[in-house]
Amino acid sequence: MNNTQKVSVELKNGRFRLLNMAKADDLNPKAMILCATAQCAGFTVMGLLQKNNVTPKTFEITIEGTLDTEKLQANSRFRSFVINYNVECRSLNDQQFVSQAIYDAQERECGLVALLKSAAPVSYDISILSTDKAE
Repeated sequence: MNNTQKVSVELKNGRFRLLNMAKADDLNPKAMILCATAQCAGFTVMGLLQKNNVTPKTFEITIEGTLDTEKLQANSRFRSFVINYNVECRSLNDQQFVSQAIYDAQERECGLVALLKSAAPVSYDISILSTDKAE
């Protein structure tokens, strides 16, 4: 009986956009909440990274919310959330800054993540890699 809503956004030209040219107008209200949260978390992370002059090569956030109904309904409520952060850094040194920024955004800085936590449990995974050669 798991009905999962899933939204992915990626950083493109300084903005977090839905993957595959999808439009927010095509999302149902539950997915819009997930999209807004992914964007908020992304902008929060980027703001924290700016303080250290770190800009990731790629940055994608996927958020899934499991609903308490078998089919999407107006009265469906989220039972849990999982946020996946996938980041490609320019250097190994940047990985530490990215990891800390994501942790800070997830644990205390992002208001929409905090809002989700008041509705249901929120877990997260972080995948960070660097493809550039070590200096």
